[in-house]
Amino acid sequence: MKKLMHIFFLSCLKATELIEKKMNFKLSAREKLQLRMHKMVCNACSEYEKQSFIIEMGMAKQAEKEELKPKIDVDSFKQSILDKIEK
Repeated sequence: MKKLMHIFFLSCLKATELIEKKMNFKLSAREKLQLRMHKMVCNACSEYEKQSFIIEMGMAKQAEKEELKPKIDVDSFKQSILDKIEK
């Protein structure tokens, strides 16, 4: 019975690892089941998953904004500053 409990029920540490893994990779059927069962009894891990998703979406939006920013030629920018200083 103890082995069966170990198979089906995860620690919060293992559950958070699976939540993070789920963000980037596909979980196996066993991992999905284990995570689902853990979240049914653990509100903290359910909230952690929601918050992690929000953070991931925010980081993705920030990355998109960074891609849209024009790239500055640093050397020419430095030279223009030096030219202005010399005048």
